[in-house]
Amino acid sequence: MVRLLRAAAAQMGPTQKADSREHTLGRMLQLLESAATRGASLVVFPELAFTTFFPRWLIEGEALDCNFERGMPNSAVQPLFDRARALRVGFYVGYAELTQNGRRYNASILVNTDGNILGHYRKVHLPGSIEPRAGARYQQLEKRYFQYGDLGFPAFRAGPDWRHAIMGMMICNDRRWPESWRVLGLQGVELVCIGYNSAAYDPNGGVTEDASLRTFHSTLVTQANAYMNATWAISVAKPGDEDGSGLIGGSCIVDPNGCIVAQAATLTDEVIVADIDLDLCRQGKDKMFNFAAHRRPEQYAVITERAGVIEPAALDAI
Repeated sequence: MVRLLRAAAAQMGPTQKADSREHTLGRMLQLLESAATRGASLVVFPELAFTTFFPRWLIEGEALDCNFERGMPNSAVQPLFDRARALRVGFYVGYAELTQNGRRYNASILVNTDGNILGHYRKVHLPGSIEPRAGARYQQLEKRYFQYGDLGFPAFRAGPDWRHAIMGMMICNDRRWPESWRVLGLQGVELVCIGYNSAAYDPNGGVTEDASLRTFHSTLVTQANAYMNATWAISVAKPGDEDGSGLIGGSCIVDPNGCIVAQAATLTDEVIVADIDLDLCRQGKDKMFNFAAHRRPEQYAVITERAGVIEPAALDAI
């Protein structure tokens, strides 16, 4: 049996602070309709798809809370669930989650073609800082507004509409860390869905990174890690100028050989589509990256024993 599904990356252009939730949801519905018209059964939306990238500002109170979802689905986003279910199209979407016990996460979900949630993920690798950087025009305050994800990197077995694919999720900065991919790879992942809102400048300050270099890095890590874990990857941006702050594009669909099979050409709302042949994963999983045959975890203990770098002693200190 051929394990083939058609998937779409629903890149969203910028969302301004002044944009209403209804306006943003309307754009998402249009992207969903476009993807369905082209035969997609899976649509991948970006990180924090329902709002602007609010961690670039120092905000509090209602100005902060209005960006968070207190349940999923909820009345504000229900039309997306309803329309997707009517079209028999499932989706990945990123959002800011506020739990009943008051914890906040940068989260995402996978929603089946029947409208039910298949999987839930919370971003692990939070960039930026807790306190704002003095003199910076735009901040990166994810560590201030979100807790570190506490769900690990779970893989989920999809149903027949998605050919029983083994699927996983990441959010933005997670894609830059090989540990994220390898944990999913060790669960046999065949399709990784990623949403991102990545700055078109160095978000930590300095002038050594620009939009071109950061777009290259975004694509590089997706291609390299898809290859090294023999998995498909769909990586989707929210690019463009949000209230004067640039975000990169580069949304792409990458095959298990690390080859780009589709890539966005704009910094606006755009749908790209590809046929995902899940059996293409077998070449890498059974040969070069046959983990059971070739991995040596006893040599990798340092990866989980510490977070920071410990350099070898200098020769003159021995």
